[in-house]
Amino acid sequence: MPQTVRKGDKIRVHYTGTLNDGSVFDSSVLNKRPPLEFTVGAGQMIAGFDKGVEGMTVGETKTLKLAPEEAYGRRRDDMLVTVEANRMPKGYTPRVGDQLQMGRRPVTVAAVKDDGSVTLDANHSLAGKELNFEVTVVEIL
Repeated sequence: MPQTVRKGDKIRVHYTGTLNDGSVFDSSVLNKRPPLEFTVGAGQMIAGFDKGVEGMTVGETKTLKLAPEEAYGRRRDDMLVTVEANRMPKGYTPRVGDQLQMGRRPVTVAAVKDDGSVTLDANHSLAGKELNFEVTVVEIL
């Protein structure tokens, strides 16, 4: 009888994550990486992924469709902050789309205003999006 994934199990999975338009945002398979290893239910993964693998068996492939609340959450306006130009690193010219670190948090330059102020977005890049994962359980350790 095949082993079934349960909360607390350490497992290895291969996965491909896509958006609803079919674009791939990450894949252990396509990027030729080893299987992803994590403990089910330990909070190491986004909630919907963690819950979605429970009950799967070794070798089984399943498609998980996750609402934003089960993934990276909804986009939040309170995660946008506007800073004065003099708060930017010396010699740096901000451009929309640039990725920066604000403390330990990655942020994206969302806007550069005429007065030189810069709006930074600390939302996760996948916040507010429905995510789809094709997951194959490789091993239960």
